[in-house]
Amino acid sequence: MDNEKLWEEYISSREPRLKDEIVKRFLPLVRYVASRMSVKFPTGLDFEDILSFGVLGLLDAVDRFEPERGFCFQTFAVPRIRGAILDELRRFDWISRSGREKLQKFDRTLEHIAKTRGSTDDKSLMTAMGMDEQSYRDLLDIASRSYVVSLDDVLALEDGDMQREDTIEDEQPSALDILEQTEEVELIVCALKKLPERERTLLSLYYYEGLTLKEIGLVLGVTESRVSQLHGRAISLLRAELKAVS
Repeated sequence: MDNEKLWEEYISSREPRLKDEIVKRFLPLVRYVASRMSVKFPTGLDFEDILSFGVLGLLDAVDRFEPERGFCFQTFAVPRIRGAILDELRRFDWISRSGREKLQKFDRTLEHIAKTRGSTDDKSLMTAMGMDEQSYRDLLDIASRSYVVSLDDVLALEDGDMQREDTIEDEQPSALDILEQTEEVELIVCALKKLPERERTLLSLYYYEGLTLKEIGLVLGVTESRVSQLHGRAISLLRAELKAVS
């Protein structure tokens, strides 16, 4: 039975066996989403736990999906799978108070540098933070575990938890919608241009080329762990630049 026919029968009957078949078919999507998230696991969790969190999102997506609205199920399900994983990860408060204070100082420092258009290279940040190299690397490691987000989270709407695909149900967007989307894209492009070349390259490889952290490490000539740290730094820099230009 093809997917379209399977959905038709499930929507009309809501039979558990059909739901189980849909979930089985789309389980690889959960693994894909989980493997693309830049996150280190809190103590006591492993990749299988992350997958189980993602399955919760998949189940929710199956329950809520309405084929007649014209969405592709994968497009509808991905943010819900990712959201379920993030929700569960946020239940694990694995960063100490001192670590959070350091991250807050890091964010303030980045925002200040972005506003004053100063250098954002590692040496300048270490000097601004008053840290030696090892302490700075340790902070980036905390940041890589803290920023359990993707670029979509950075670009998400400030108000509410509405996902981007929820905003495109009307095939004919209003003039105001187009204007707001255009302005948002322009802000993002402006902020991205202000990032160091290495961070721009990393974000491009990860979000647009679809490379894994390990593959990016091979391209950049660094370890997978270092790529994870750089990703956290890149997202933090992007946030600071967005605040500076908005």
